[in-house]
Amino acid sequence: MPSVPLIHVSLIGLFAAAMGGATPVKAADEVPFVTTPDHVTLAMLRLARVGPKDMVLDLGSGDGRIVITAARRFGARGLGVEIDPSLVARSRDHARQAGVSARAEFREQDLFKTDLSQASVITMYLLPEVNLRLRPALLMLKPGTRIVSHDWDMGDWPPEQTVTLAVPDKKVGLEKTSRVHLWTVPAQVAGLWCSAAGALRLQQTYAAVRGHWQPRSGVPAEFGGRLAGAALNVDANAPDRLALQWRTGDRLQVRAATGSYVALRRAAFVRALAPTCP
Repeated sequence: MPSVPLIHVSLIGLFAAAMGGATPVKAADEVPFVTTPDHVTLAMLRLARVGPKDMVLDLGSGDGRIVITAARRFGARGLGVEIDPSLVARSRDHARQAGVSARAEFREQDLFKTDLSQASVITMYLLPEVNLRLRPALLMLKPGTRIVSHDWDMGDWPPEQTVTLAVPDKKVGLEKTSRVHLWTVPAQVAGLWCSAAGALRLQQTYAAVRGHWQPRSGVPAEFGGRLAGAALNVDANAPDRLALQWRTGDRLQVRAATGSYVALRRAAFVRALAPTCP
């Protein structure tokens, strides 16, 4: 691929969106571009553990650098959505020259109208306000979907990992560093779950979970835990261990139960439709 300016993201129209619907920017040269060095691009893809089975969706794909790198270096498929037609054309040309056109697609498209559910990895370098507007849709994606953002976070949804990289020539801000944040979409498990063994009531704040276990006979228990995608691991000291797996169809399957949770071994829960379990 020829040497090109490392323009990652076009923010055309997004400034207007973030400001509550002001008149959209009409020309590419009116919008500031943010350059992304190669080592930051690679860090984003590595942090998301991108591999050949992944579909990478880059929101605001600029010159296509992330999607092309994902295809060429990691063997993934990728889609970049970008509102500037000249950058879309440039991205397609770069993909052809890199020999990855079959795996790297680019569309002139509003990112808010993009089907996010097709992706296993979403990358973005957007305004903080835009991240927050996207957050509800991101949280509804398939559990286990990985999201990587350059510099900007998701408000009170804490990243599970942040990597800081030196960027001596960075033109934006006073710090000569970039931060790369990773989130994994958690399953939506809040509510009452019922099984033959008893009732499990869960409260959820993003990946953090608080639970109350009420067996049909025996002593109830309170616990905390964390979701890693569809896997819920309860914070417990040995020999106590409880691990559950959310499954399509609103089911929770116990994967491991030891110590005080041994009665739950092989239990399966279904989400309750009533205030109490039958």
